Amino acid sequence: MAEVLSLVEARLRTALGEPDARAAMTFVGTDRVEVLRFLDPGESPDSDGGAVVRYATLGMSARPMADPTVVVADPARGPRAELVLSVRAGLADTDKVLRPLAVLAASPQVEGLVVAAGASLEVGEPLWPGAPFSSVLVAESGGLVPDLELDAPLEPVRFLPLLPMTPNEAAWKRVKGAQALQERWLAHGTDLRDPLRGSVALD
Repeated sequence: MAEVLSLVEARLRTALGEPDARAAMTFVGTDRVEVLRFLDPGESPDSDGGAVVRYATLGMSARPMADPTVVVADPARGPRAELVLSVRAGLADTDKVLRPLAVLAASPQVEGLVVAAGASLEVGEPLWPGAPFSSVLVAESGGLVPDLELDAPLEPVRFLPLLPMTPNEAAWKRVKGAQALQERWLAHGTDLRDPLRGSVALD
């Protein structure tokens, strides 16, 4: 478990740089989950000039996620993942998202969830003070942080981006599906990293 997390942290540092802060949380009956904070100053040639803060969990991938209907979970085989959230820096008190992210990262152990692209994760409260979002859409891995291959029989660790959803967007996604919501965001040029954005037009 410790070896997997060491490799995961090394991959995060390679992709995102050195973290400028980290917090650790432990919930009853679960392993410790950390959330690392990375600040991208927005100076890369492909950036739009604004600073972006990224939050990545560390600890969710220590154990494979297991189908809750399985009587005896395989201790080695099964999907592994960590969560990554990117928001524009300085517009809201987004550092308060650390606990909600840790709760989501612990959900496979606590609730038996298998977190995968296309899923909705509900926090039950604003992601940070004043946030118009209380849930997130899990996006496809392999972009910002490449998947981490592990020795067989362990499955790769996938770094899943989280896209905050307003309550209206979450309700629309339940009816229309994840792909339809992402297409709607794309069609309207929605800045998914804006911590203050409103809901996309859904009519």
